[in-house]
Amino acid sequence: QLQLVESGGGLVQPGGSLRLSCTASGFTLDSYTIGWFRQAPGNEREGVSCISSSDSKTYYKDSVKGRFTISRDNAKNTVYLQMNSLKPEDTAVYFCAARERIAVQAMCVLVKYGYEYDYWGQGTQVTVSS
Repeated sequence: QLQLVESGGGLVQPGGSLRLSCTASGFTLDSYTIGWFRQAPGNEREGVSCISSSDSKTYYKDSVKGRFTISRDNAKNTVYLQMNSLKPEDTAVYFCAARERIAVQAMCVLVKYGYEYDYWGQGTQVTVSS
């Protein structure tokens, strides 16, 4: 079965940290641009951070720059999102997605236009609250 599986979500206090993982099964991530997206209740899904397949170029939404770091370990078939200095407004369900042959910024931005991606994970809840 070809799928992406996210893990690492949870409840954390403001200022805390979490590391999300996105692992592929049934296929390898090497040739895919990978993105982390989030969706809060009542909001559209938005691109948070994306990483290219070949040269690991990265893109970040402005509100997470300096706090979040995306990375990939192709040997482990996994992409990570390290989230530091978390804020209540970061609360959302976080999804990862994969698509081939797409620029890293486009990967993150085009989701709001209903762009299709090759694979989506099921999502992991991140709640930032005291």
